[in-house]
Amino acid sequence: MPRIVVLFNLKPDADASAYEDWARNADIPTVNGLPSVSGFTVHRSTGLLGSDAPSPYQYVEILDVTSMDRLFQDISTEAMQAIAAQFRDFADNPQFIVTEDLA
Repeated sequence: MPRIVVLFNLKPDADASAYEDWARNADIPTVNGLPSVSGFTVHRSTGLLGSDAPSPYQYVEILDVTSMDRLFQDISTEAMQAIAAQFRDFADNPQFIVTEDLA
């Protein structure tokens, strides 16, 4: 099953509390409702393990996808296009990394 990892920082003018409220109340429930997604979580980065250094990314999203073809169908809907547009208002150059399990 493919997993998509999204790494991103907020745009300089984006408010973190507004983003987190939107993520909890709009993004997470909407994406978790997609037929192609078996799980979606959003995480705030708190630092690098074993270091006081900050994480290079403020947020990480994890999407567990049942079908990439179905995901592309799901994200083409009007509702998901609206969510994607709102996400783009907050996120500064998000990196969408597609992964697969080794075993």
